[in-house]
Amino acid sequence: MKKNIFVVLLLILFSGTIIAQDLTMPELAGYKKSMNYPVFGPENLWDFINGAADNYLSYGFLNLHVAEYKKGKNVIKLEIYRHADDVMAFGIYSTERSPSFTYKNLGAQGYVADGAINFFKGNYYVKIRTYSKNEKNLQASESLALKVSNMLSGDPKMPVILSQFPESGKKINEETYINESVLGHKFLNKAFKAAYEIGSDNFSIFIINNNTPEETIRTVEAYLKSAGLEEVGAGSGKYMFTDGYNGTIFLAWKDTQIIIISGLSKDQSEVADTYTSEILE
Repeated sequence: MKKNIFVVLLLILFSGTIIAQDLTMPELAGYKKSMNYPVFGPENLWDFINGAADNYLSYGFLNLHVAEYKKGKNVIKLEIYRHADDVMAFGIYSTERSPSFTYKNLGAQGYVADGAINFFKGNYYVKIRTYSKNEKNLQASESLALKVSNMLSGDPKMPVILSQFPESGKKINEETYINESVLGHKFLNKAFKAAYEIGSDNFSIFIINNNTPEETIRTVEAYLKSAGLEEVGAGSGKYMFTDGYNGTIFLAWKDTQIIIISGLSKDQSEVADTYTSEILE
């Protein structure tokens, strides 16, 4: 019996190792590939990215593969982060992008900025960096990015829920996914966020998808209770109230979906209703 248990443990151990090491880094013509880094996991990610590790772990980080490509003094570093799913990969990617970057057709979406090429595809987040300003080296970085994008499995599409955000006034390439503590509240999690600008008004819309209507009601009631309001117990509804941390909040829900709008004033309920109705209907 003990021998059988030992064999099972060995199989689990080796299968886990295979899962962590099943990525084959592509070759890059004219460059020498170096694989001197271990495969990083949740337990030692801090050894590679120090204080930034907590943010990656909060987005379902699984493992990281690293390779370097050298040609003379030119060095290109490739980092492939694997996360729990495509939403998590988009989430960590979205925290590090800016609308001012130059966007490229890489994976689901990617960009180039100051010698860095970042993109995500499926549950992978890819970062390629070089400090050389040599034009051929920069072109080689883009060539490597294409190779990696073609190599990785996964659907090269943005999360479907992003299409629910109304287009009117939406700021381009500022959508994000917040996995924990939305608006600073521990009971609000897993929200997609889009930023809006209409005239002099700047506001944000959050969409939270729940597994069941009951989960929606529990979350809504937790939020209302935190603001000193009574419980609702209904499958759909709308509220306007003051959040002590975030000012005026417009809250709406229906079935398994919750919509939160922050940044508008109390006298802009008509604007809030227009956007929530478009999303929920």
